[in-house]
Amino acid sequence: MADTYDLIIIGAGPGGYNCAIRAAQLGLSVACVESRDTLGGTCLNVGCIPSKALLRASELYDDAQNRMAKMGVKVDKVSLDLPAMMGHKDDAVDQLTKGIAYLFKKNKVTHIVGHGRITAPGTVAVVSPKGETQTLQTKNIVIATGSDPMTLPGVEIDEQRVVSSTGALSLTSVPKHLLVIGAGYIGLEMGSVWRRLGAQVTVVEFLDRITPGMDGDVAKQFQRVLKKQGFTFKLGTKVTAIDKLKSKLKVTMEPAQGGAAETLDCDVALVAIGRKPHTDNLGLPGVGIETDKHGFIPTENFKTSADNIYAIGDVTHGPMLAHKAEEEAMAVAELIAGRAGQVNYNVIPGVVYTHPEVASVGRTEDELKQAGVDYKIGKFPFTANARAKINGDTDGFVKIIADAQTDRVLGVHMIGPHVGELIAEAAIAMEFGASSEDIARTCHAHPTLSEAVRQAAMGVSGRIMQM
Repeated sequence: MADTYDLIIIGAGPGGYNCAIRAAQLGLSVACVESRDTLGGTCLNVGCIPSKALLRASELYDDAQNRMAKMGVKVDKVSLDLPAMMGHKDDAVDQLTKGIAYLFKKNKVTHIVGHGRITAPGTVAVVSPKGETQTLQTKNIVIATGSDPMTLPGVEIDEQRVVSSTGALSLTSVPKHLLVIGAGYIGLEMGSVWRRLGAQVTVVEFLDRITPGMDGDVAKQFQRVLKKQGFTFKLGTKVTAIDKLKSKLKVTMEPAQGGAAETLDCDVALVAIGRKPHTDNLGLPGVGIETDKHGFIPTENFKTSADNIYAIGDVTHGPMLAHKAEEEAMAVAELIAGRAGQVNYNVIPGVVYTHPEVASVGRTEDELKQAGVDYKIGKFPFTANARAKINGDTDGFVKIIADAQTDRVLGVHMIGPHVGELIAEAAIAMEFGASSEDIARTCHAHPTLSEAVRQAAMGVSGRIMQM
């Protein structure tokens, strides 16, 4: 007899495990199939969480070396214990994966370890790590298998010297020269970690700017700050080959639009050119689901072209963000349980966890220009914020874009200290359809970094009050 459930979820990342827990809370019998032994997917095991642990630890190391003395705190003989730093990272991952396992147990979610494949409508075959096959029956299936790093043609990732983000999280020594291929969120975050720990960092980007899709003003300021921190950028450039020599890597590059090639030597190369949906070997064609040319699963309100099969997270279109997957996870669980579920895709924040942080929500100025929308802007620098000043952390600004006629907030873009936290205020305001005037007339505690958000909102109507 096959095991039977109301819902089987394939994948236990932020989308999968949140969907499983929410569906179980709503009274459904739920199984979650995951090929890893631990829950949490890429995000928790080799992505968001371990990278933020290293970002925080490396920031403390950098502060002790370069910033604390300016505030009267002198630390002599600062040294790096990389194994201890990696141990801290691993401990954080271990505790959080165990936390999800506890929630599964508490909510009576069945965790099945193995590779899940849809073999027929309502049927999932799971091959265990030992090669044993278990057949499961279900009324509904949610595909939440996440994404994998994209690779460069002809470049082999060995996770030792040519690494993806996974390998970059576990280097056993600080490289003398790290080459980062791709100037997106992941590459710049991992570049920041190893730059703070002493590596020379060169970033190669195919486009003529960093962080594609980010607000242009923020991206320019971001690049200036990173240059000040020691990053070197080669924009409009593509990597065509990496030769693994005994003592170094020889990287061949050429202009993106064509031209003479050049070479660069480095110790480690990080390939961070993006991610692709993990939709292979799931049995999709057999149940009538076709992916698009990029491997994404087309959906409408989370439903695929097959009855009672849904898809969420990185396998679908939209930003490849853990919290986007989480929102979809809860919405689809509620829909399957017969309730209302929806996601407001206009209010999904994005954060780059460098120092300073970069955060945004809503539409950029370039997007509004292209759409022909009349807008107003308020902008406030952290150099004029009292808390940023006394903290000695004044790089960046807050930029608020509002509709010129209605004053409704259309987008908020920030670079500065702790803006990954400050962006939540903007997201809540936009979720409730707030105007810039609503934010400007809301009392903010003084002195706080959040006052920069209020002052930017006041700037939309030309009445900034602080300098």
